[in-house]
Amino acid sequence: MLKRFLKKIIGVGIKNETHRDAWLNGKLRALTPGLKILDAGAGELKYKKYCGHLNYISQDFGQYSGEGDGRGLQMKSWDNSKLDIVSDITAMPVENNSFDVVMCVEVLEHVSEPIRAIKEFSRVLKPGGTLILTAPFCSLTHFAPYFFYTGYSKYWYEKFLKENGLEIVEMDYNGNFFDYLIQELKRSFFIVKKYSKLKTAFRVLVGLLAMTPIAITLLFLKLMSVFNSSSEEVLTFGLSIIAKKK
Repeated sequence: MLKRFLKKIIGVGIKNETHRDAWLNGKLRALTPGLKILDAGAGELKYKKYCGHLNYISQDFGQYSGEGDGRGLQMKSWDNSKLDIVSDITAMPVENNSFDVVMCVEVLEHVSEPIRAIKEFSRVLKPGGTLILTAPFCSLTHFAPYFFYTGYSKYWYEKFLKENGLEIVEMDYNGNFFDYLIQELKRSFFIVKKYSKLKTAFRVLVGLLAMTPIAITLLFLKLMSVFNSSSEEVLTFGLSIIAKKK
């Protein structure tokens, strides 16, 4: 009931996954047909559908089951059976300068040594090759126990991509401060359900009483997002990067 109510008020998802997927779709479809692309940390190969014109190779460590340790946000099921390469992302069994493009989407928060992963991306990219990289700026615990960082700022990318021979040519902010608050306010019903000790009946009552003020807050935040002025510098879903190997 609460979920239907929120759909009517302000929709679902706002800009997080929708914006990122549209950005990725555009960048991947614009690549020259036949280029060899490595999807590093490919998981269930979600973005292979955008790579039909490319020579697509997937890689992942292949150990996440969907259940994880049962804490935080989990997928419940996960299919690792379609991976081309199963390995550590920081030490892939791939020769130097093997790929025209490396894509790594929402993976770095799950890598215990992300700077080593960046170094590895640079190693396997051909000179002049393209890195397509996205990761959260701020995220909740998910895929635990394989969750090591909540996110990365623009300054992290500027420092560590440059130090590993990669020049940023595009940086896109996914969402803004107000979008992020909308997402988490809507998610609060799930959090209350999973983590509150309130009895079910009382929890439903509290939810019903909260509908009106929450709806008003969501509409206010949506309005503020429409008139946003650089609030993504403070908080955003994540950043999307295009970089070139020198």
